[in-house]
Amino acid sequence: MKSRAVGAGLVLLLLVLLRAAYVRGFRPQPRYTPDWQSLDSRPLPEWFDKAKFGVFVHWGVFSVPAWGSEWFWWHWKGEGLPQYEQFMSDNYPPGFSYADFGPQFTARFFNPDSWADLFQAAGAKYVVLTTKHHEGFTNWPSPVSWNWNSKDVGPHRDLVGELGKAVQKRNMRYGLYHSLLEWFHPLYLLDKKNGFKTQHFVHAKTMPELYDLVYRYEPDLIWSDGEWECPDTYWNSTEFLSWLYNDSPVKDKVVVNDRWGQNCSCHHGGYYNCQDKFKPESLPDHKWEMCSSIDKFSWGYRRNMVLSDVATECEIISELVQTVSLGGNYLLNIGPTKDGLIVPIFQERLLAVGKWLSINGEAIYSSKPWRKQLEKNTTSVWYTSRETTVYAIFLQWPENGVLSLVSPITTSTTQITMLGVQKDLKWSADPEGGLLIYLPQLPLLTLPVDFGWTIKLVGVE
Repeated sequence: MKSRAVGAGLVLLLLVLLRAAYVRGFRPQPRYTPDWQSLDSRPLPEWFDKAKFGVFVHWGVFSVPAWGSEWFWWHWKGEGLPQYEQFMSDNYPPGFSYADFGPQFTARFFNPDSWADLFQAAGAKYVVLTTKHHEGFTNWPSPVSWNWNSKDVGPHRDLVGELGKAVQKRNMRYGLYHSLLEWFHPLYLLDKKNGFKTQHFVHAKTMPELYDLVYRYEPDLIWSDGEWECPDTYWNSTEFLSWLYNDSPVKDKVVVNDRWGQNCSCHHGGYYNCQDKFKPESLPDHKWEMCSSIDKFSWGYRRNMVLSDVATECEIISELVQTVSLGGNYLLNIGPTKDGLIVPIFQERLLAVGKWLSINGEAIYSSKPWRKQLEKNTTSVWYTSRETTVYAIFLQWPENGVLSLVSPITTSTTQITMLGVQKDLKWSADPEGGLLIYLPQLPLLTLPVDFGWTIKLVGVE
């Protein structure tokens, strides 16, 4: 009888302690089951929405031929495109295979600290590196990619690990791009021949590598790709994600995208990429990211890139502003050379974004979409907000020096300034509705930025 009373007392004490912990803010972590209904219910870690801007890096053996695009091997051997066969015939000896490019991927001048300094100066809050593209070469010493990884062949370095340390040392988040498929892996081709009823490749290659990447580098983000030929059930995606969310060392911070099977894009996962260079027409109801590339025609470095192929500073900042106004993140890609160099035109574009963000970042980082996203009058105006402050970013300077805004409703406490300019701006009610803002009477060259100016509105509705 006495032991029963002691047991009841312990149960009561446990309940009291649990209630006290609950009141103090402790909540038991939910367990996610390996199905999309459960996995899609996981809240997105806050850091990702606050970050807004990241740098994407496409680097691999495809950086050696550096011609056409990072899909070089597929265009050459998968599709047999004549221009690729001609390129090989003109530049390489007979019998030269794609694997022969491996030793030439030297990364000789790769300095991870220099890269990370550049990305930080660009204003990036996160960096995503290709750990493995569809060619299958891994930029880390994968235990299941013998003699086709950056430790055994080429650089003889752990590229993923080195860049990760440099990025995280500067308080940027680190993301890992990983391709589920490999074009020419024998086990993948066997599974394909079997109508993807077998999973030899998934068990021997894909899943061991994903788990290894998580345990080894503890990434903030996993950027999945190469999903399109098979359903998520072939890839065992839901099993992996339930482990990632429940039991992995990054379970509380990790963010993933939506490329986990041919049925997933724009429907399941963490945030949505939908497709490359995705631009929604209106405000989506789900967190999303636009990935874009400074080289408009390739993600990997191309020796045959010309200046007209390169996105201008204005084009990049316009995409950034539009994306953030519509609730998205902007992931801007560069392709380094086989030697590990980032060519000057890419450096220049990144630094231009950083300069712009140093003035206008208040309207970008940690912002939220406002009730109105786009207003078109004499110029295009994109809105963002932070708590009660509204930001109006206009992309062309009005010829008369007066900016007309229709959407904001002024109050007795309204104050209007331009980011980078100290004095308040004069404004008046527009007889046709809205307000007229009288922009600084300064030569354009003396303005804080050359393109994309931000009006800060306090005390508007």
